[in-house]
Amino acid sequence: MKSHLIIFLIVSVVVVVLMNIGIFISVPEDRGIAVDAETLRKEALRRGLSPVPAQWNEAKKAVGNPDPEMITLGERLFFDPVLSKDRTINCATCHIIEDGGDDNRPTAIGYHGQANPFHLNSPTVLNAALAKRQFWDGRSPDVEDQAKGPIQAPFEMAMTPPEVVERLKADPSYVETFARVFPEEGITFDTATRAIGAYERTLLTRGAYDRFVEGDDDAIGEDAKAGLTLFMNLGCKGCHSGMSFGGQSLQTFPLRPYHTPIVPHSVYANGKRYFKEFSLGSVSYDSPFPFPDIGGFHGKNGMHRFRVPILRNVTRTGPYFHNGSVDKIEEAVRIMARHQLGVDLNQKQIDRIVAFLKTLEGGPVGYEIR
Repeated sequence: MKSHLIIFLIVSVVVVVLMNIGIFISVPEDRGIAVDAETLRKEALRRGLSPVPAQWNEAKKAVGNPDPEMITLGERLFFDPVLSKDRTINCATCHIIEDGGDDNRPTAIGYHGQANPFHLNSPTVLNAALAKRQFWDGRSPDVEDQAKGPIQAPFEMAMTPPEVVERLKADPSYVETFARVFPEEGITFDTATRAIGAYERTLLTRGAYDRFVEGDDDAIGEDAKAGLTLFMNLGCKGCHSGMSFGGQSLQTFPLRPYHTPIVPHSVYANGKRYFKEFSLGSVSYDSPFPFPDIGGFHGKNGMHRFRVPILRNVTRTGPYFHNGSVDKIEEAVRIMARHQLGVDLNQKQIDRIVAFLKTLEGGPVGYEIR
């Protein structure tokens, strides 16, 4: 019995050490073979990966029902550089609607060419209203609150709330519109960002995936179906969940191999054997991430907890991760599988997952809102 315990402990230590030097579980090829379309569709819907509605009367149930005039005002503000200190930057500078909803740069560039001091990558504004938290550290609860950040950040639009109000009050057309849309409050910093948020709530997108789960078997190809199967079977859906495929939670990144390994340890007490846990200690790395640690941003409270990115349009919004350190979507998929799930994917499996992710591409629906 004692020899069996020794063997067990040795095996446990070896497994943990191998995990920490980069040995991961490889995924069998058949884990990515798609089942028939109807079964796959039902499984995706069962897991909550629902389509974005094609009609506003359904979409507003997911994002709220802002007043149409408020939406129109918010759209004007979103594209108006009057909200930036030198009148050269607007919200669309970093959130290009027609190109995935971000700026395709490693880090945002703002007032007087300043880069974000933490080298943070701009998240997409498309489908952002479906998320439960905003910003990489999840510090804002909604898109209205999020809009206040970039306007005031000295390295982005570099304005203050009083300056925003002064600018808007200097424009008679804004005075008239705010009086109509916000008759009790008029022009305030809060009403301006509420209007911007109202517009952003309409920026939902649809793609081939949505048509597939709505019943069109041929909307996505066989590789994409196999990729969707992998996506669900491997557990990607655990974090990239909901209609938006992400944005619903903060999660630790990376989970593997940068963790403190724990191994069961047998001890005796009162004549009985119990299993405790003891730590082997952390493995030392130059960077806490599986890519260059540019900018030194380590998530919420520096605890390596980040808002899960939205995967809709992800194939159009590189470079990837919070500091834009990864250029290719294929490498991002490999890193996520290895360092979050503890599995090594082969190239065919990666390509299948990317094929599925491409089915999430799509521009704003362009709802008819009345």
